[in-house]
Amino acid sequence: MPVKFNHSVIYHILIDRFAGYSSDEWHKPYFLGGNIRGIIERFGYLKDLGVSVLWLSPFYKTTAYHGYHVTDYLAMEPRFGSKQDLSELITLSHSNDMKIIADFVPNHCSREHPIFQEALSSPHSRYRDWFFFQKWPHKYLRFHDVDALPKLNLTNPETAGHIIDAAKDWLALGLDGFRLDHVVGLPRSFLERFEAETEREFPASLLIGEAWLSHIPFHLLKTVNIKQKYLRWFLGIRQEEVQREYNDLLDGVLDFRFRELVISHIAQVDHHHDAQTRLDELLQKHYAHYPSGFFLPTFLDNHDLNRFLFECKNDREKLKKAVELQMGIAQPAIIYYGTEVGLSNEQAVDINVPYSDLQARRTMPWDNQDPELLEFFKDCIRRRNERFA
Repeated sequence: MPVKFNHSVIYHILIDRFAGYSSDEWHKPYFLGGNIRGIIERFGYLKDLGVSVLWLSPFYKTTAYHGYHVTDYLAMEPRFGSKQDLSELITLSHSNDMKIIADFVPNHCSREHPIFQEALSSPHSRYRDWFFFQKWPHKYLRFHDVDALPKLNLTNPETAGHIIDAAKDWLALGLDGFRLDHVVGLPRSFLERFEAETEREFPASLLIGEAWLSHIPFHLLKTVNIKQKYLRWFLGIRQEEVQREYNDLLDGVLDFRFRELVISHIAQVDHHHDAQTRLDELLQKHYAHYPSGFFLPTFLDNHDLNRFLFECKNDREKLKKAVELQMGIAQPAIIYYGTEVGLSNEQAVDINVPYSDLQARRTMPWDNQDPELLEFFKDCIRRRNERFA
């Protein structure tokens, strides 16, 4: 991926909730009908906004509207569209000087994946070692405590090969790279192989990791693969240190630390000089921890966290202040769909409340937008593009 990616503006799309949906019942964890065709039909909006990279949520065959419960890594989820639809979107993007990256989910799959079902069918199944059975067939390692998401054994060369081959198939279709989900759960040996094989066959492809650990309970440490995890858990796991573990493995990681700083020094305080000065100092110190050329895409909100407007109690001036800061930094800047038109929560996202993340996954309000805020975003992106041209 060209160094110019450092100055890109990435637009993060949750496919089911962005465009083409037939139902507006966003508070239910069901497929609402958003699809790739809908993105194609709204492409003019994206071009007019000025973004340079599209980031798509998982579109692989799945049991869940958000796409993270994969049942086939090699096939499209029909409710999202066909490979032809995806190919058309890729071609359209490239012809308009945009890149496309996609979420890829190598740490775990759906319990309904045929391979996991086969592993459950017999203690002698060839696929039993594709997972971490502690007591076959009912006790196995999972993503967090979710029974529906068995953790893949990526130290098994056959399992790793299947996942990496699937990723290469999608790159061959024209994708420009991946946002790798939950990289803290992935063995270092797997990431080294993934990076080496994709780099060899697709040298311009991009790998950005989601290196995020937030208040993980002790009993789940067995499912993650960060260094000295037990000692660090007792001492207190710091987000900064987690992110830095991947500066020799990936092209970059999503910058959760940036969001933490912006929330605490803009969203949760009144405007005053001391807070801005302190934020500038902390950001300068933050970036000093990383080698040049390592990407730290900034973001204010995403599908797992409160919308920034909710964090700042719908104070649009605070949102504008945060966006101006974000757009002035020489790192990729991510806009989560809807933030640019005033989308917010009704209630807080709470990891202990089932489906509360739906608050951050509302449908794109095409008929109820804040036009002044949208124009502000367009102007910020235009000025950023001119500055880093």
